[in-house]
Amino acid sequence: MTTPILLVPGLNCTAEIYAHQVPALWQFGPVTIANHTEGSSMREIAASILRDAPPEFALVGFSMGGYLAFEMLRQARGRVLKLALRDTSARAETPEGAEKRRAAIALTEQGKFNLAVAQSFPNAVHPDHVGNAALKALHVRMATANGGETYIRQQTAIIGRPDSRPELGAIEVPTLVVVGDKDAITVPEAAREMAAGIADARLVVVPRAGHMALVEQHAIVTAELTEWTAK
Repeated sequence: MTTPILLVPGLNCTAEIYAHQVPALWQFGPVTIANHTEGSSMREIAASILRDAPPEFALVGFSMGGYLAFEMLRQARGRVLKLALRDTSARAETPEGAEKRRAAIALTEQGKFNLAVAQSFPNAVHPDHVGNAALKALHVRMATANGGETYIRQQTAIIGRPDSRPELGAIEVPTLVVVGDKDAITVPEAAREMAAGIADARLVVVPRAGHMALVEQHAIVTAELTEWTAK
């Protein structure tokens, strides 16, 4: 029996963020990359994803995709068969985080979207990878494909996301939590918090990886997702 797998990208990401994982996961069932560009709130975006999703599926959420995964559970818990949370958090946005996001929105509204994207890259990867031209090009390429209008709507949705920590105990499906050891955006402490709050969740801390562990250490992440899917 095959299991449909739904992969939800993060902020400023396209399907390319999962390029290393899709070929490995196809053996278990049809793989779909969610369109997370419709809507201006977590509720609206999650509803648009669920509208087009299979009746039941294994759910993988990266960063903003993780925030959306929690909202999808609120809207359609019975459809999610497995859950993988990748470099994300169950916490609501902090005042400091919201201020930074509003500053990035303001830059974008001023026609400086490229600057907002460039400024966000160093914080998105392990310190050893800040000079990695291929990773930076991927970061810029995905953001450009989504565009400034989508960026503003997604940032607005992220700022308004609810605190999902009170609902962790209600998650009863097999859950994998993965985080880069130097993730500065959704820190390892937040990953440990999610894993501790979800019964029997498996926590994996990826070495020499930041927020973009999916591509920084793609072999490790792919192996973990493959094992999670196969069980």
